[in-house]
Amino acid sequence: MSELEESLYALLWNNNISVAIITIISYEYLLQFEKEVTFVWKRQWSVMTYLYLAVRYFGILVVMTCACWGGLFYIPQAVSYGIFVFMQWGISAYFALAKVILIWRLYALYNQSKRILYVLLGLFLPIVALYITVDIYLWSRPSAISMEEVIITPNIKYCTAFFHIGPMPAIYASIPILCYDILLVVLAIVLLWQHMEDRKGLKMKPNSLVVLIVRYHVVYFVMNLASQIFMAILWADLSVEVMNLVLLFNDTAPFILVPRLIISIWETHATDSCVHVSTTFEDCVCWTSPPVLEQHEMDPSVSA
Repeated sequence: MSELEESLYALLWNNNISVAIITIISYEYLLQFEKEVTFVWKRQWSVMTYLYLAVRYFGILVVMTCACWGGLFYIPQAVSYGIFVFMQWGISAYFALAKVILIWRLYALYNQSKRILYVLLGLFLPIVALYITVDIYLWSRPSAISMEEVIITPNIKYCTAFFHIGPMPAIYASIPILCYDILLVVLAIVLLWQHMEDRKGLKMKPNSLVVLIVRYHVVYFVMNLASQIFMAILWADLSVEVMNLVLLFNDTAPFILVPRLIISIWETHATDSCVHVSTTFEDCVCWTSPPVLEQHEMDPSVSA
């Protein structure tokens, strides 16, 4: 293909993926809106409520910006660079918020253990610093990445990003983040194992909320592992097809999973069967008499 044909092909791929992203996120929002009204707007707010609203609506802002950038709508080159930097900083902020949610869930699961909370927050601060460093070094320096306007015809033109360094800095930066995610998922699995052993001794089924939270920790870890890998390989010389499919995953999966993590737990608590036992995690799944786990999440003094 000629250079002009390659540019047009890349634009068509970008626009198709952008429409797919907008469609998927919009459908997901409409799908979850009724549950959001039930479990957020009609309930007493807590810290977890604010975290949900942050990841839901800030996430929508970031992903819609990502979908519109790059060709679906014409954006001048000077403005395009600023929007691109916002996108990358926004994605980092979103993943940081997702980790805060996981930390808060573990804090509730471990019976409000201050030691667990302080250790996880202490280790989380260097991760935040790493996010900031990566956003400055990789995404905010013109020497690392730049915008170029591609003109196909006088009426068809778009801006695209050009990477000037290889994928190794992004790969190295992702290692501490993945190690922290491994710590979170291991803590969740260890607690589930202990919980199942306790319930086995009582000849009872595991608490559905505990199982659900741990399951989401594992799913989030797998999703974030894939996302970190994909973010790193974006700096490699990828084909148009692979690049756009990677962007489709990165711009949809995290923004769907994290809000569902919260809503699904609230919904399970409200609709599942209920068995009261004298243990740390009671199988009470009604909003009027919540278990210790959900009291942590809904009591404003704890604000889990």
